[in-house]
Amino acid sequence: MEFLLVLAFLALFSLSALAGLALRKRLHERHLTSENMESIRLVTGLMVTFAALILSLQLSTARTHYDLTSAHRSAYAARLANLDQCLRVFRAAAEPTRLKLRQYTAAVIASTWPRETAPEVAGMPDPRGMAVRGEDSGLTRLINAIGAEVDGLETAGLEHSAARCRAAYAAVPAARWNVIEDANTASGGFFVGIVSFWLSLVFLSFGLQIPRRALSAAVLAIGVLSVSSIMFVIVDLSLPYEGVFHVSSAAMRDALADMVR
Repeated sequence: MEFLLVLAFLALFSLSALAGLALRKRLHERHLTSENMESIRLVTGLMVTFAALILSLQLSTARTHYDLTSAHRSAYAARLANLDQCLRVFRAAAEPTRLKLRQYTAAVIASTWPRETAPEVAGMPDPRGMAVRGEDSGLTRLINAIGAEVDGLETAGLEHSAARCRAAYAAVPAARWNVIEDANTASGGFFVGIVSFWLSLVFLSFGLQIPRRALSAAVLAIGVLSVSSIMFVIVDLSLPYEGVFHVSSAAMRDALADMVR
């Protein structure tokens, strides 16, 4: 999918530049006067300025969203691991709850990163029918059951620890919803399409202006490759759980590894 996206941008911008070169060849000399070419350069310069501004803003926004999504995922993993650490104080009484927490964490990893090797925890839900993005009803029931068991812990002599565990669990749903909302963020496909169309017009204009020489063609090809790579990075970063620049499962796997120690 990622490489198809790169090829799509390359093909679109390359065809636009080639169309400009072909159009220049077919135009009569009276259309290629210095006055006409200067007018084209002025309009092209305006389009390039706006395109550079939009690309830089989009790249910054996509990177910020990616970094925030990664931070939310790490915070969520830390909340789950912290809850497990708190439950260890209750020893055997909390072991069923800790098992459910391990099952939940393993199911989250398996459903969020289906292309990776899924962790195995006895009795964990089957991740094949779970939602890859957004809220899953099965995982919601499991985390709610964990919360109910945390609230029902025997507190004889461990009142302070029980209160700490309840506070630790209270932080889990908020972190969970941050992760869910990050995954549901729209990728802005229509906007990407508009920007791609705009950039194709820019390369069409470039093809009209450059002379038919090897050096000019090489410079134009470098421009096509550069802009295509920028567009790819913008789209890829806006899909934080897919593509090349995806959020790693390392934080969740580390949390699960800590739970089984």
